[in-house]
Amino acid sequence: MEAESKNAGCRKIFLLSILLLTSLMPSHCYSLNLLGRLGLGFSNQLVNDLPALSFKVQNSKSTAYGGLLAIDSNDRSTDYGLGFKFYRLLFDEPHLNFFASGMAAILKKNDLSGHQIDGTLGTEFHIPGLESIGFSIEFGLSWNKVNNEKHLETRGLQFINAGVHFYL
Repeated sequence: MEAESKNAGCRKIFLLSILLLTSLMPSHCYSLNLLGRLGLGFSNQLVNDLPALSFKVQNSKSTAYGGLLAIDSNDRSTDYGLGFKFYRLLFDEPHLNFFASGMAAILKKNDLSGHQIDGTLGTEFHIPGLESIGFSIEFGLSWNKVNNEKHLETRGLQFINAGVHFYL
């Protein structure tokens, strides 16, 4: 009996929270205009496990481009990753863009060089009220060769890996 009353109380609090959140949301939304804005941030997409600084620019209503730069230098060696990324916007919704992308990168790890070619689908979403920050999620395939090992692998990148950009 006591457990049922606790569950009923939790349901009421949950429903009130949902009602409060929906009442605070705007009644109409518009797609974000990121055309020509520079997004600066980070990405962990490179298979040599180096976190990269990244940029993204939407140069038209349907395309964007970006780049990645990662470096780890010490007394013995310098590891790096340098990549270019192309985005094709498939469709957009308020605070959300769906895209297909391709990335080509050159890599160096442990004195051996390699490359990475990715083909992914993904989305970049913006939280209402924080439109200048974009969080990305991507999934697809990666063909890479690092340290003389060739791999064809599936990729599933959450926003911590795929990237976060702050748009200026």
